[in-house]
Amino acid sequence: MLIYCNSKINLGLYVTGKRSDGFHNLESIFYPVSWNDAIEIEVDPQQIQKIQLIEYNGHATNNPTQNLCVKAYCLLDAQLDLPPVKIHLYKSIPTGAGLGGGSSNASFTLKALNTQFNLNLSQQQLCEYAAQLGSDCPFFIHNKPAYITGRGENIQPIELDLSNYYIAIMHPGIHVATATAFTHVQPKQIDFDLPLRVVTSPVNEWKRFLVNDFEKSVFEKHPEIETLKESMYNHGAHYASMSGSGSAVYGIFESHEKAQNAINSFSNYKSKLIFSGEHLRMFL
Repeated sequence: MLIYCNSKINLGLYVTGKRSDGFHNLESIFYPVSWNDAIEIEVDPQQIQKIQLIEYNGHATNNPTQNLCVKAYCLLDAQLDLPPVKIHLYKSIPTGAGLGGGSSNASFTLKALNTQFNLNLSQQQLCEYAAQLGSDCPFFIHNKPAYITGRGENIQPIELDLSNYYIAIMHPGIHVATATAFTHVQPKQIDFDLPLRVVTSPVNEWKRFLVNDFEKSVFEKHPEIETLKESMYNHGAHYASMSGSGSAVYGIFESHEKAQNAINSFSNYKSKLIFSGEHLRMFL
């Protein structure tokens, strides 16, 4: 079975409080975008070990037990005794980018195993398993635009369609550790209804109120990421932001030409992609 795992961008990201469990409470809008990884699951009854992970380059990973695809398999296997499998992971989504690539891999592995082995797990059950793997993982079970609260496990679907826009996403090759990023953010409450404001406001007004709380500290340490965001606006983006705790930056454009010009201005960056409305519709 071959599946494609998409990523997400954050439309606003607010750290609203420190929790007693050590996590932080967040408010954000998650929007799925088609920068994809691919996972192929192969049943191998002759395999001695129950799970084998092979990276896209054809070599076994050095530390497979820490990979979220492996953790997803082991989580279900402990409860349901799955057949031995070989998982081929083809990575395209950059790590440490704030795009949720690892979380997406985990959740899509859960969904693929559920389908391949007829486990008959409900969406709610899959979300409960996903929550054990990571804060962003439950979102990718639903995989539709959503208002996210708590540490990421509370998901409220919203009606938000950006399919008339072009989204340019660029990754400057900088890895931002999420745990480190949190240490430099001062939690605070927001005084407006985030999903209502986003859904009812034109995209070109989002920059008046939509903020990513991680940008200030990340930009101070990596000014080139701030430069990238400014370039998005200079090329005509209606809205631009860092996604998650970084370091990927996206811009939302009204035309293919403007989005492509923004990407061309940073052609030296290793990871870059553009999404048209037609690509986005597959997730809505």
